[in-house]
Amino acid sequence: MQLIIESLFNGVAIGSVLLIAALGLAIVFGLMGVINLAHGELMMLGAYSTYVTQLIFKLPALKPIYNAYVIVAIGVAFLVSAVVGILLERSVIRRLYGNPLETLLATWGVSLILQQFVRSVPLAYGTGIAIALLTGLILPILLPKNLYKKNRAHLVKFGTWSVSALIGVISSSGLSATISKLGRASARNVDVTAPAWMRGGFELWGITFPMTRLVIIVITGIAVLSVTWFLNRSVWGIRIRAVTQNRSMSDCLGISTETVDVLTFGIGSGLAGVAGVAISLLGSVGPNVGGSYIVGCFMVVVLGGVGNLMGTIIASFCIGIITDLIGAGRLLTIWPQMPAPLASAIDFFATTSMARVLVFALIVIFLQFRPAGLFPQKGRMVEA
Repeated sequence: MQLIIESLFNGVAIGSVLLIAALGLAIVFGLMGVINLAHGELMMLGAYSTYVTQLIFKLPALKPIYNAYVIVAIGVAFLVSAVVGILLERSVIRRLYGNPLETLLATWGVSLILQQFVRSVPLAYGTGIAIALLTGLILPILLPKNLYKKNRAHLVKFGTWSVSALIGVISSSGLSATISKLGRASARNVDVTAPAWMRGGFELWGITFPMTRLVIIVITGIAVLSVTWFLNRSVWGIRIRAVTQNRSMSDCLGISTETVDVLTFGIGSGLAGVAGVAISLLGSVGPNVGGSYIVGCFMVVVLGGVGNLMGTIIASFCIGIITDLIGAGRLLTIWPQMPAPLASAIDFFATTSMARVLVFALIVIFLQFRPAGLFPQKGRMVEA
């Protein structure tokens, strides 16, 4: 019984990482029909945002509250990835709706650009650019609307972006001294240190549950509940669902479909940043960290049913439990009387990488009989 509980917990923990990584993709790919291959790089930006937040909290002024940096990092990672996602939607993807192949190639190119960006640009400068972009997008929301009159709108916009650029330069100069030991965010990985309250484990029924994985499960649960509430209860969530089901009719009813596109992509990208926080707590952070999860994210979304959050949740936990049962060899321990041919096959796949191969093969076989996934749902792709 103890072994079964351990296996279920490890499976749920693996599934939680997959779920929080796939949650943003489920919104962007499921609700908007956009194949975003840069989703993994948005997770990578969230992971680096966590690392930078940790460095800032090591400053003498913030060191007394260092253990709270993870909570702040979640918000920072969400904002950074959301801003980059919004810029991606407004500059590239907006012109490619309805062209999945072109969207796939464009986002693949963006993923390569982002990877090379973090390899080549010093971390302080990259952080300054992110702060400048955040400030430039937030300032127009905070300023009074009467400033943006026709005769001075361009002047005000120029002024806000000039102030944002200045803030970015000052921020990068201040951070360069703190992170000078890094030099630049290159292919050499950096490590995020978990705060004291996340170290060790929680004892229950003679089983030790690692605190880091428990926190990731809690973060995932909060993210799922927040997205579910937003899509089903909030005004803009209902508008997003309306545009998903019938874009032209929603436009006729006065819903700003362009605003819905930006909001949806921003939320999906922001959730990728939150996934980056979870990923940074499990291992080293590098330019290629997102690529390790992008295939798993697509597997979860397709298996669960495009656009269905409940299907995404079930699919991620199923994949996590199967991966742990087979990859860690627990199935052989739980079922010692397993027939010899089956036992030898399970033993062959009893590594994490081979278990992923087996799970991928099982998903391909499953989709042959149910190509729409566990819970098929109509979306923009089937609208025509």
